[in-house]
Amino acid sequence: MINKYFICSLLMLLCASAASAQTVTLDYYFNHEVRKTNSGAVQRFHYMWEEKANTGFYIWGDIFTKNGAKLDTLDKAPTVQNLAKSDIYIIVDPDSKKESPTPNFIEKKDVEQIADWVKKGGVLVLMANDSANVELNHFNDLAQQFGLHFNNDMQNHVIDDKHFDDGAIAPGDNPIFKTAKKLFLKDVCGISYQGKNVTPILKAKTGTAITVVTKYGKGTVFAVGDPWLYNEYVNGRLPADFDNDKAANDLTVWLLQQVRSKKQQR
Repeated sequence: MINKYFICSLLMLLCASAASAQTVTLDYYFNHEVRKTNSGAVQRFHYMWEEKANTGFYIWGDIFTKNGAKLDTLDKAPTVQNLAKSDIYIIVDPDSKKESPTPNFIEKKDVEQIADWVKKGGVLVLMANDSANVELNHFNDLAQQFGLHFNNDMQNHVIDDKHFDDGAIAPGDNPIFKTAKKLFLKDVCGISYQGKNVTPILKAKTGTAITVVTKYGKGTVFAVGDPWLYNEYVNGRLPADFDNDKAANDLTVWLLQQVRSKKQQR
């Protein structure tokens, strides 16, 4: 017969583990793209945790959960209060007017609230896009708070599937991408930066930074010039020698480590 004290101890351990799991919140407010279905209904899509099509983040979300994290979303303006339960906050490809009839632009009050949350220890992920497919002006108002600027350019342009290697990057000896040896980042905007706290992590073939990390107060900001890790390019249709699936896991592990480090400092 199973000892009842053993069962109680196990339940307490499981509850404690669940309570300590890091919460990863994906923005559904600044990115809220819609389209009409064949029936004429308006449908939300693009960069969603639950989206299993090529355009979604289902695979990356699954990697987070397999590493012990909890997934969440935020479909309203970010405030310190709205982000209070979040350890990691991901903003991807904010909408332009061509992507949403009523886009929610990143305003000054949003910048102030997000920066305050990061300063207190939040881990922020900023994922832009090439300038034709993202609203950069307001996004840069936020990026500049941390000494960053998404450039109005396109790095690692890939014209078709016969030229995958035009988007190839070898990360080398890298503090984040420790197991991935060959990455694919195409049509990425470059990132300019200032300040001694900013570290370039990956560079395009031109030598321009396309992913960077910076510290801000007790928090951390990771920025990349592309949505990058959506289903299509987490080895969904890449040649077998690319390691974007490993890169997604490497980044996930690193982001969660920043959260653990933050909690240990409290």
